[in-house]
Amino acid sequence: MHHIDTTSKAGTFDVLLTTVEQVVNWGRKYSMWPMTFGLACCAIEMMASGASRFDISRFGAEVFRGSPRQADLLIVSGRVSNKMAPVVKRLHEQMLYPKWVIAMGDCASVGGPFNNYAIVQGVDKLVPVDVYVPGCPPRPEALLHAITLLQEKIQKHEKLGERR
Repeated sequence: MHHIDTTSKAGTFDVLLTTVEQVVNWGRKYSMWPMTFGLACCAIEMMASGASRFDISRFGAEVFRGSPRQADLLIVSGRVSNKMAPVVKRLHEQMLYPKWVIAMGDCASVGGPFNNYAIVQGVDKLVPVDVYVPGCPPRPEALLHAITLLQEKIQKHEKLGERR
């Protein structure tokens, strides 16, 4: 946003110049609604981030929704088994645009220590991932940091109508 200070005979007034895209992105970055969805150990850390000690609501992600139709942020927390893969994909497909994905933990990011036939080796094989959170399990502070990174990405790089 650009701020121009102009002075006239009647006094001082401010002019604020911006684009519709910047205003929309500002609103989107501070109103993400994550879906209540946990797969393994990382889900406990995700729940802790919503509790009073870490308070995820300070970052604009206050309401964890129970339905993909009401959520725009999918936090995949934990390992994704091959049996669970179609469910993750379907939940992502049911979310309305714009939508974002955070892969929380080593298992969601790269399969973790489970290098076998039963575990998907990274959720990015199923859905597009916007931010990866390393750790086994990552602390709630790491998830909050990932949300701030996603907010920066939304503000700087989102184009209206170009979301996947």
